[in-house]
Amino acid sequence: MLNVTLYHRPECHLCEQARSDLRSLQADTPHRLVEVDISGDEKLLRQFGQQIPVIEVGPYRLRAPFSRTELMMTLSAARDSRGQIDRLSQEPAPPRPLNAADSFSLWVARHWLALVLLLFAIYVGLPFLAPVLMKNGAKTPANIIYTAYSPLCHELAFRSFFLFGPQAYYPRAAAGVPGAVTYGEATGQDEADLLTARNYKGSEEVGYKVALCQRDVAIYLAILVFGILYALTGRRLPPLHWALWLLIAIAPLGLDGFSQLISQLGIPFLSDLLPYRESTPLLRTLTGFLFGFGTAWFGLPYMEESMRETRDMLEYRFAKQGKPA
Repeated sequence: MLNVTLYHRPECHLCEQARSDLRSLQADTPHRLVEVDISGDEKLLRQFGQQIPVIEVGPYRLRAPFSRTELMMTLSAARDSRGQIDRLSQEPAPPRPLNAADSFSLWVARHWLALVLLLFAIYVGLPFLAPVLMKNGAKTPANIIYTAYSPLCHELAFRSFFLFGPQAYYPRAAAGVPGAVTYGEATGQDEADLLTARNYKGSEEVGYKVALCQRDVAIYLAILVFGILYALTGRRLPPLHWALWLLIAIAPLGLDGFSQLISQLGIPFLSDLLPYRESTPLLRTLTGFLFGFGTAWFGLPYMEESMRETRDMLEYRFAKQGKPA
């Protein structure tokens, strides 16, 4: 239905005539009438002056004097214009021609899991390449890897794995790992000196440090392991329920990591509640693996669902436009 605005003022016989004409045209051109008295509005008085009455309907405006025929034609034009707009809004837009970006998007939607696994394999593989390079005397490329990963991980030597040495790890004495030579014993460094432990890369005697800590290695390896299992099952595994994700992935990591962190802050009342502790390589690896595996199980099926929708939509468009997908 059309909205018609009638600007008028008191004691205006032309306004009364326009109101009467609108009533008589209601049956042929249904409309909703809104009347605005301009006598108390200085802005409208300046705008319309002596041209009252003024009719506004859609994009059209009539100023006095106008006849009933002119009013009828204006209402009809507004009605036809409104109908055309409604039809255009209901008609589907012609499909956009497919282009190279659409083909690339479809390729990604089909192969996204392989890309994710490749990226994680590279990400977790490069830190193991660093000690291999160190062992073979290629210190410059090895240091590039250590430097690139330093903003992403603390790289503390006593919480990292080592290659080419007598032990796979050198924990702090506080970790209490039976039979393990501690970081302080192996290196002669102060175990409280975090900066030195971060920068320490190893030696021929103790081996060379992996450029990601034990927990991070376990996290990213677990994501890679679940991704491979997910691919082997045809990407049919349902996502892990969020409550199980919290229980399996978040809770163990939080308990081990935060209890260690809080206990080492040296705050008196906290020290009474939680004695100083240093997590072991086994606990760091186990909680990291649970977090990575559980998070991948929680997230990858949802990613597959989203990618499946993208694949279906693009494959349908390619088929409809008769183009090879």
